[in-house]
Amino acid sequence: MKMFRFLAWLLVWIIAIFCSTWAFGAIYYDFPGFRQIAAGIFVLILLVSVIFVRGKLLKLAAVFAVFALVLLWWLTLKPNNDGPWPPDVAETARAEINGDEVTINNVRNCDYRTETDFTTRWERRTFRLSQITGLDVAIMYWGSQYIAHPIASFRFADALPICFSIETRKRIGQEYSALRGLYRQYTLIYIVADERDSIRVRTNYRHGEDAYLYHVVGSPEQARERFLEYLKALNILNTHPLWYNAITTNCTTNIRTQRPILKRIPWDWRILVNGKADELLYERHLIAAGGLPFVELKQRSHINERARAADEDPDFSRAIREDLPQGK
Repeated sequence: MKMFRFLAWLLVWIIAIFCSTWAFGAIYYDFPGFRQIAAGIFVLILLVSVIFVRGKLLKLAAVFAVFALVLLWWLTLKPNNDGPWPPDVAETARAEINGDEVTINNVRNCDYRTETDFTTRWERRTFRLSQITGLDVAIMYWGSQYIAHPIASFRFADALPICFSIETRKRIGQEYSALRGLYRQYTLIYIVADERDSIRVRTNYRHGEDAYLYHVVGSPEQARERFLEYLKALNILNTHPLWYNAITTNCTTNIRTQRPILKRIPWDWRILVNGKADELLYERHLIAAGGLPFVELKQRSHINERARAADEDPDFSRAIREDLPQGK
């Protein structure tokens, strides 16, 4: 019984330390001005609570009360679409749906010379829902095999494919940090782009990135349903900005949460450890494998060489899909 009580107290104090550490980060990263002083005051209040408050329960209550106050303040922070933004995220996409016809404003189609030297073009493109033929998913790696970035690409019978990439919208001067991504440092943006932009910049201009492309199993009707889900999500985001969060609201979790609840893929740890997302899709028979084992399928799906060979070719989208398996 004593051991049980000891372990229970230990667990509660571990939770208290975790909550206090998170709260310190929230103040340090998100407090508007004098954040280092504010973080120092927070630490001082915690120390006073632990040292001078009498009784274990009261000490814990004081620690959690301070955490709760920080959390309540933090939840009041609201995202907005005010810049200044770098050129590649300066605009947000917006869709207009009129029966079978869909017009997307601010489709990005940059002309790259290097990763950082490019001419930005924002285009207005029109598609017909009845001409959607399928959906592909590209998964991008830049280091760890456990972390990746997915891009959805919709195919049309009468138009070039169009990509949807859910990303952080960093202001000018900001750099991405996974730690900062736990707080309210970045907003979320849906980049709608030509494949010669969103995929080619990663395969041809960013050093050390590997891209894998898979056909998603499903009918054109199912692809249209997913397409409309993306359009609904980006239109909402256009008028109601959303904070990015490295765990809860990111490039992978949003693909799942934008679906109706009853149609979402069952939860799996690989939704967070998204470098393994293609393995998850393979196991659930959601990507075309052509009867290949997963290792061989992944080798076949690596598109960097094909993308570099095609480069500015107008047939870029066809070239990167050569030899991809079509069936289950």
